[in-house]
Amino acid sequence: MNIYVSNLGFNIKDEDLKGLFSGHGTVSSAKVITDKLTNQSRGFGFVEMPDEAAAQKAIKELNGVTADGRAIKVSEARPREDRNSNNSSSRRN
Repeated sequence: MNIYVSNLGFNIKDEDLKGLFSGHGTVSSAKVITDKLTNQSRGFGFVEMPDEAAAQKAIKELNGVTADGRAIKVSEARPREDRNSNNSSSRRN
């Protein structure tokens, strides 16, 4: 299951995110999203856990937990929407 984690402190690294979730089950991957130009954290990331039950438990238990001085928000990741389809109707020729 892919998990979305937001409101991350800017000092949180991939390893920190993985460590936070590994107490709740196996973590396949953990990635803090960074700005391409500055390489600074954008304040959110994704965690992949193969065991759905463990992932659901992690979401429930870690949502609202303080990490790096901030209360993180944890939820199941939703598929990314196609950005082009959202903007095509508002464009003028």
